[in-house]
Amino acid sequence: MLDESLLDTPDALAGADRFGLLRGVAESGARVRTAARSAAESGIPELTPDGRPRAVLVAGPGPAAAGVADLLRALGGGSCPVTHIQPTGVAPLPGALRWALPGWAGPLDLLLLPGPDAADPGLAELVEQATRRGCAVVAVTPAGGPLADAVTQARGLAVPLATTPYDAEFDVEGAPPAAPGTLWSVLIPLLSLADRIGLLSAPPEALGKLADRLDQLAERCGPAIPTYTNPGKTLAADLADALPLIWTEGPLAGAVGRHFATELSGLAGRPALAAELPEALATHRTLLAGALAAGADPDDFFRDRVEQPAALHARVVLLREEEPGPLSATRAAQALAGERDTALSELEADTGSDLEKAAELLATVDFAAVYLALAGTE
Repeated sequence: MLDESLLDTPDALAGADRFGLLRGVAESGARVRTAARSAAESGIPELTPDGRPRAVLVAGPGPAAAGVADLLRALGGGSCPVTHIQPTGVAPLPGALRWALPGWAGPLDLLLLPGPDAADPGLAELVEQATRRGCAVVAVTPAGGPLADAVTQARGLAVPLATTPYDAEFDVEGAPPAAPGTLWSVLIPLLSLADRIGLLSAPPEALGKLADRLDQLAERCGPAIPTYTNPGKTLAADLADALPLIWTEGPLAGAVGRHFATELSGLAGRPALAAELPEALATHRTLLAGALAAGADPDDFFRDRVEQPAALHARVVLLREEEPGPLSATRAAQALAGERDTALSELEADTGSDLEKAAELLATVDFAAVYLALAGTE
């Protein structure tokens, strides 16, 4: 259940925010600026690469690595293959995870390590593998840690991770997997690097505009803004007692949709399914006609409203990075939702660069996930 009255009570939200979730997402713009300075001080703008790599490999613990790989792939527009290396191990804990380079990796490839945990020995072992294969290595990790030392010894580049004082609040039992905003801390230096090697366009002025857009979105989605004019709160309220089916159109929206599904489970404890259009119309069609359909389990008149929560029904969340064109599957998605009497929420990025569009979608869904986490009740 969702306590919707809490959404429009800023003091109550602040009281419920034990881990600084709202601060984490609201200060994303500041994180971008700090991370851009860290990248500049590390010498990334002065790099003179021979050319773009054959392939980019991304490895690291937690959801940040997958998010980085997804966004680099989307923003790169196919200029270079980007592969996320999945870890193996008995538990998602430092020391228990291991990563292995694919058999084809070699001197023509680039390994990126978004490593918020500076002491993970599995990443240090991966650096050794990369050194033996001749791969170039770049890590974004806390300065002075074992991973930074391993990368430096391998003649790679270690960029200090941009942090904030409240990041330490996530180092306690019961805290979410990562602070909102961590993705920007690890992504921005790697965007600067990708700009230098010709994978995508992310010059310093573009990163400045990105930070400005995130500041504007923090004002629009902040806790003092009422639900009816607040995109983040509106989306959170829409998803109360719903199973989100996140349908996306376009590579940027696809990356954001997968990130949103991860945030909903990791921050708000809500299940969610993400799929790209037009395939989502086939893969999720049965969900709109089965037990989770809007009319599958009508409200029981004799249900105890206090002890028994309402039935969970599917709700489509349609993410787009631009207005639908003549070949868009948006209209088919809207029609299917209408035929199955399924509620539909739509979120579309405003005009701007691809980076700014990604920022708008990411910030809005991050705020929604945080509001769901804070206003959700047992």
